[in-house]
Amino acid sequence: MKNSPAFVIGAGAILFAALAFVPFYVDGYGLALAIGIASYTILATAWALFSGPTRYISLATVAFFGVGAYTVAVLGEVLPWPLVMLVAAINGMLLALVVGLSTLRLAGIYFVIFTFGLTELIKQLVTWYEVKITRTVGRYVFLDIDQQTIYWQLLALAAILFLVGYLIGRSRLGFALRIIGGDETVARHVGIDTTHAKVALFVLSALFMTLTGAIMAPRWTYIDPAIAFNPQVSFQAVIMALLGGVQRLWGPVLGVIPMTLLFEYLNANFPNYFILILGIVFMLIVYLLPQGVAGAVSSLRAWSRRDGKSVEEAR
Repeated sequence: MKNSPAFVIGAGAILFAALAFVPFYVDGYGLALAIGIASYTILATAWALFSGPTRYISLATVAFFGVGAYTVAVLGEVLPWPLVMLVAAINGMLLALVVGLSTLRLAGIYFVIFTFGLTELIKQLVTWYEVKITRTVGRYVFLDIDQQTIYWQLLALAAILFLVGYLIGRSRLGFALRIIGGDETVARHVGIDTTHAKVALFVLSALFMTLTGAIMAPRWTYIDPAIAFNPQVSFQAVIMALLGGVQRLWGPVLGVIPMTLLFEYLNANFPNYFILILGIVFMLIVYLLPQGVAGAVSSLRAWSRRDGKSVEEAR
């Protein structure tokens, strides 16, 4: 009963409905923190949606995030907000489609390096265009969208992401991706079109990252390439997802909440050492919790069940 689709979806709907009241019970700082947690929940979960089953480590998160933010910076005062979001989604999906078809035949460290370089390439292209064509470095974003609305939009996007992720996990696509993650050669031999499966999920993951960047853009007021394409966003999303665990849809959330609080503290108190500490945190997570918190909890439960069975058999 508890694992039935109706129960899971209903419980999720109640949870997100309750979270919608958060802005009424927190101050300005609390709302800003809630927005940060909501945005990284989407980024880390969207990253895990692709990288979890396929085991491809992507560092292109901020490339799509930045495309969404810059779409708003360029079109925010020209088009209605729903249309701006639609254009941002199309831009992100087209970029992901091109990147996916070009690079998802790579594997291991080659894919990691390419996705990291992709972010820097897009950042430099945007910078060149702004300096040479528009004769400016950044853009101002003046939109009548308050912090509460940004939070609610992020919450709605997160709800859609979890629903989509849950449905994919129960679909043939999700099953095919788990086989690909286990052994891609075996997946090809059993007739799975590995390229199409990986590209489809990569594009879907990029869609949510792009929309997150678009929703967050009005918070900054001013956007330039260094802000929109800050590589820290990619690394933080990966660290949060790995800490929480990528083998469960809800796993990344277990990493987002403590890491958001930690990064907030580090940025405020140790800004000059933030990157160094970020690297140390990453190494500790990989060494101490290779399966993340969710994986550790699952292993502990499995061990408890085996131990309980052993006791019963001994009796």
